[in-house]
Amino acid sequence: MQPGVHAPTQAELEAWNVQLKEIGGEYRALMEDMMARMVPNDAADSVYEDMRESFRAGAESLMRNPPLLWRTQSRLLQDQFQLWQQGMRALAGETLEPLVTPAKGDRRFNDEAWTNDPHYLAIMQQYLLFSRMVEELVEGLDGLDPERQRNLAFYARQVVNAMAPTNFVTTNPEVMRKTLETRGQNLIDGLTRLREDLANSAEGLNVAMTDRSAFAVGDNIAVTPGSVVYENELIQLIQYSPSTEQVFKTPLLMVPPWINKYYILDLRQDNSLVKWLVDQGHTVFLISWRNPGPEQRDLSWADYMQMGPIAAMGAIEQATGEKSVNLLSYCIGGTLAASTVAYLTSTRRGRKVKSVTYMATLQDFRDPGDIGVFLSEPVLAGIEAKLERDGYLDGRVMAFSFNLLRENDLFWSFYISNYLKGDMPAPFDLLYWNTDGTNLPAGTHAWYLRHMYLENRLVEPGGIELDGVKIDLRKISTPSYFVSTSEDHIAKWNSTYYGALLPKGPVTFVLGGSGHIAGIVNPPSRNKYGYWTNGELPETADEWLAGAERHEGSWWPHWQQWMTGNGYVDAEKMVPARQPGEGELDILEPAPGRYVKMTIPEVLGETPASPET
Repeated sequence: MQPGVHAPTQAELEAWNVQLKEIGGEYRALMEDMMARMVPNDAADSVYEDMRESFRAGAESLMRNPPLLWRTQSRLLQDQFQLWQQGMRALAGETLEPLVTPAKGDRRFNDEAWTNDPHYLAIMQQYLLFSRMVEELVEGLDGLDPERQRNLAFYARQVVNAMAPTNFVTTNPEVMRKTLETRGQNLIDGLTRLREDLANSAEGLNVAMTDRSAFAVGDNIAVTPGSVVYENELIQLIQYSPSTEQVFKTPLLMVPPWINKYYILDLRQDNSLVKWLVDQGHTVFLISWRNPGPEQRDLSWADYMQMGPIAAMGAIEQATGEKSVNLLSYCIGGTLAASTVAYLTSTRRGRKVKSVTYMATLQDFRDPGDIGVFLSEPVLAGIEAKLERDGYLDGRVMAFSFNLLRENDLFWSFYISNYLKGDMPAPFDLLYWNTDGTNLPAGTHAWYLRHMYLENRLVEPGGIELDGVKIDLRKISTPSYFVSTSEDHIAKWNSTYYGALLPKGPVTFVLGGSGHIAGIVNPPSRNKYGYWTNGELPETADEWLAGAERHEGSWWPHWQQWMTGNGYVDAEKMVPARQPGEGELDILEPAPGRYVKMTIPEVLGETPASPET
């Protein structure tokens, strides 16, 4: 028995038996529901085929390398013998140091039972030794091309982490304690939540990460005051209300990604980049992208450019009378911004953009990181077939794929909490945003994956043609500010760096701490993470970092100094603050507007599952 849990009486055992039957019935019904929802899927099938091919190639490589196989088997036998010896000595009362311990930052084994209980200590060490063996085995394989080795390492990691003892009831001490204490009610509650999450998923399993009822866009997130002053089929343009009496003459246009919703940049007032920019004296306009459905299937990259930044620039001129803007872009929004500036340069309108900022933006896709596993030729062919059939990529599928890049933190931790412990997710605004996804139109997304990720044509002079115009990033003379983050798993900084080597105009590259979100949304009030600068741009990212200087705090004030110090905004020529609706554009509705509030189920006409249903 677990400490602190009394031995059950006969009556309690009978009651628990009834609960176990209920769990079994619920589980059978859930499996039937899952089977009923399974349909043939070109994209998923292509991933599974690539996984099989990767493991086959790995096995063949191992068979061609008998010394590696022999060393691995010998190491495994030695580890098992040492583990057995340790177990015997622990039973004899000795206190021993573990043979292997979790890596720094691995929170799966934080419970005291993993180190204090010999049973669970042995399970943990057995798993960690196996995990280490698989990792070293994959790294030691010869004869695989780099792409295949990367894919094999990714798939092997997914399998090994799925096998973790923390993911199973009887080998997770926290779950076992709760199961005994609640007589299995946690498992019944967990199965109910699993059913709800499956009903709200497209493919795979989108685990609920937060209490979604705790947040509402426009009520307690995305609340910086402003108004929608322009809209078309693809965007709403928000003009934010000024908070200073004087503002910079040149307006600032923010181009966020459309893979997620813009309000990661306006989540709360204490960490809102939008509010901070307004408070610095910028007239801030922001593109709020539509959440598309099948009707938008034919939208192209050129359409996103024309109906996005270029249409927004025209609207801003009507609202303010200014013919040029400063661009501030993020993630795929930055890739579009680079395409737009190159297009304007090729059509002799480059002066419409006074400066351009790229936050965590890939332009050179030579090394996309683990996301490249899903973008090999056969996998991409499957994705293209699905896009052609459906007209869009369900944003929940994209979210599931991104979560697998950090599977222990973004999938398995919630799997354990929600389904095994039966806990209700806690309210967390960042995770609310993370689960409030957007669809991707077939015409744009298929083109983007093939031309950018697979073929890396954006870096080629004339490699991309938009509305009949061949673009070349090397011709851009617009001053550029690149900021990336050191732990980014979506836009690796040592890949984004090579985008900074492309323009012929002046370029500043800054490296922030932390990851894709926290490193960008890093307000000065937090004084976290820090950032690196280097006045030179050597040929490689490693050389740049070797010569970089680290600074404490947020990169935001550094960016503001870059803007004012170089004259992209002129502190000596401020103008009276501009209110939405004062120019030639009328106010259409208050910010944040309709587009950002549309959820995927609403766009697709689905009814999300809830506890009441």
